[in-house]
Amino acid sequence: MIRRIGAVARIEFIHLLRDPRMLAIVLVMPVIQLLLFAYAISFDVRNIPMIVVDTDHTPASRQYVEAFSASGLFDVVERSDSASDVDAAFMTNNARAALIIPAGFGDALARGDQAQAAILVDGSQPNAARVARAAAMALTQLYGKQIAVAWAADQGVDLSAIGGLEPRLRTWYNPDMRSSDFLIPGLMVVILMIVTVQQTAVTLVRERTLGTAEQLTVSPLRRGELMLGKLAPWTLLAFVDIAVITALSMGVFGVPMRGSIAALAAGAVLFVLAGLGMGLMISAVAPSLDVANLAALLAAFLPAFLLSGFAFPLSQIPTILQWFAKIFPGQYMVTISRDVFLKGASFPQVWPSLVALAVFATITLGVSSVLYRRRES
Repeated sequence: MIRRIGAVARIEFIHLLRDPRMLAIVLVMPVIQLLLFAYAISFDVRNIPMIVVDTDHTPASRQYVEAFSASGLFDVVERSDSASDVDAAFMTNNARAALIIPAGFGDALARGDQAQAAILVDGSQPNAARVARAAAMALTQLYGKQIAVAWAADQGVDLSAIGGLEPRLRTWYNPDMRSSDFLIPGLMVVILMIVTVQQTAVTLVRERTLGTAEQLTVSPLRRGELMLGKLAPWTLLAFVDIAVITALSMGVFGVPMRGSIAALAAGAVLFVLAGLGMGLMISAVAPSLDVANLAALLAAFLPAFLLSGFAFPLSQIPTILQWFAKIFPGQYMVTISRDVFLKGASFPQVWPSLVALAVFATITLGVSSVLYRRRES
C-alpha cells in the first residue's frame, strides 16, 4: 500500500517539476501575496490631511491649530481665510478634515466664555472619518482642559486639591495597534486556503481531462490510496508555505510568536487537511478544469477573506452570515493563528477550534470519497 501511494505521489511531483509555472504559483505566489497584502492593506489611520480656516489669527487660535498638528494624526496641508475653500478641498480630496476657527475665538477664551470652533470630517472613508472625529474631540477636550488649568492658576485656584478621575489605559497583545500584527496571522489562512483548495480541486479533473482516470480505475490502486497519493505532494507544499509565511511574518514584519508552536502546527495540519478535502470534493464533481477553478475560488478565497474574521470581526456582520461562516474552516484557523501569535495561547485555549477543524476535515474527506465513488459507478 505504501509503495502504491508513493508511486502516485511521485507522479504528482513529476507533474509539478515539469511545470515550473505551477511550482512557482504554489511556492512563490504565497510569498508575493503575503508581501502585497501586508503592505497594501492597513487599517492604521495617520496624517489625515486637514485644511485650517483661521479667521481669528490670535495666539489662542494658533495654539489650538498646533494641538492638531502635533498630534501626528492630522497633517495641515492647507490654510485659508475663507470657509468656502473647504468644499473645494473636500471635492478634490486634498483634505479629509477641516478646522474652522471663527473671529472672536481668542477674545471669548480671554473673557472666560465658551469659544466655538467647527470641525468638519469627510465621511466618504468611514474608518478614517471615525478616527478623525474621535481624535478631534479628544484634542479639543485636552486643549480645553489646558485652558481651564491656566484660568484657574490666574485666579489663584489650586486644582490639585480637587478630586478627579484619571483613567490609565493599557492595550494588551498589540500595544502599538499595528495593522500588520492583526492582519498577517489571518493572511496565512487566506493564502493556505487558496493553495490547498485551488490546486487540489483540479487534480482529479485533470486525470479525467487527460483520459487517464479510466486507467487509474482499473489499476490495483484502491480509492483511498489514490486520494492519499494525490494529497501527499500538496500537503508537503502547504507545510513549506506555512514555514515560509511564519518566518516572513516574524522576520520581516516583526509579528511576535508568543504562544505554542505545537498548537499552531496542529491547527495548520488540520486546516490543510480540511482545505484538501474541500478541493477533492470540488474535483470529484466538477465537469471541467474551468468549473473546478471557479468553484474553488468561490469556496476558498471568498469565504476565507470575508467570513473568517480576517479583515473585520464577524460580530459586525449579520447573524445569519455569522452562522453561515461556521461551516467554513477559515474562521477556526484565524482564531488559532491570532491567539497563538498575539495572545500566547496553547492547546488549552485553542482546543475548541482544533476540534472544529478536525470535524470539518473528517467530513470533507469522507464526503469527497463518497462523491468520487459515485462518479466511478
